[in-house]
Amino acid sequence: MKFTITGSLGNISKPLVQTLVSAGHQVTVISSSADKIKAIEELGAKPAIGSIDDIDFLTKAFTGADAVYTMCPPSFSAQDYRAYIAGTGSNYAAAIQASGVKQVVNLSSIGAHLSDGTGPIKGLHDVEQLFNKLEGVAVKHMRPAYFYINLYGNTDMIKHAGIIGANYSESATLVLVHPQDIAAAIAEEIQQSFTGKSVRYVTSDVRKTAEVATALGTAVGKPELKWVEFTDEQALGGMIDAGLPEEIAKNYVEMGTAIRSGVLWEDFYANKPVYAAIKLEDFAKEFAGNF
Repeated sequence: MKFTITGSLGNISKPLVQTLVSAGHQVTVISSSADKIKAIEELGAKPAIGSIDDIDFLTKAFTGADAVYTMCPPSFSAQDYRAYIAGTGSNYAAAIQASGVKQVVNLSSIGAHLSDGTGPIKGLHDVEQLFNKLEGVAVKHMRPAYFYINLYGNTDMIKHAGIIGANYSESATLVLVHPQDIAAAIAEEIQQSFTGKSVRYVTSDVRKTAEVATALGTAVGKPELKWVEFTDEQALGGMIDAGLPEEIAKNYVEMGTAIRSGVLWEDFYANKPVYAAIKLEDFAKEFAGNF
C-alpha cells in the first residue's frame, strides 16, 4: 500500500514509518526541513519537503495514497493556539478533499470530545469536526492520553527543587500513554480498511499522580519525591519563567484544570479502552536513563 505520513520524524511518526516500511509498504514522509531528507531515505521512505501551510503541496503529497496520517505539530509562536491548530486541520481537510484520498488516520487527543476548557486540545476538537464533514472519506480519530514524555518537562524541578507537580493534586488521575504505543495503534489502523467516522482511544496506563511521583523518584534515586499541587497562578508563572510563551502556558494551565476536575477523562472511561504495553514503571526506567 501507499501511505503519506505527516509529522516528519517525530516521536510518533518515526516508529510509525519504521513499522510501515518493514511491512513492505511505500511510505512518503512530509517534513518542513530539508535536513531530514537523508534520515527519511535511510528509513526506506520517500521525503516530501514543504510547508503544511501550502495546500497545493499537501495535495500533491496526498495524491495517490491509499491512506494518510495527519497530525497538527505544536507551535510555540502561535498567537492564538486554538486557531493555529484548527487552521492546520483546515489545510489538511482541503488537501484530503482535493487529492481524492479516501482513508485518513488523524492524531487527535483524549478530551477532544469537549468543545472548550481543555487548553490545546480544544483545537483538536475543531479538527475532528472539520474532518467529520469530509464527504466520502473514512476517518479514524486517534485519541491518545497524556504523553509520558511530557513528564520530562519536570526534570529541572525534580533536580533542583526535589518535587514534581502541576495545578492538580496528588490524588488526581493521569491517563498515560507512550508514543511507541500510539505509533503501534496507528500502524494497525492505517493498514486495515475502515468506514465512516470513528474514534479510537490509545492509552498505556492509568495512575494517580502520587504514584507517578513515586515511580519517577524511585527510578532516579529520589524515592521521597512528592507530587505538589500548585495554584493555577503559580503554574502559569512557573511555565512563563521557564520560557514558555504566555499563550502556550495559559493553554496548558487550562488543560490542567480539566485534569483536576476529571472531565478530561470522562469519555475515555465511557468507551472502555484497551490498554497498551508500556506501563509507568517501564517509562520510569526510560526517564531515569535520560535524567
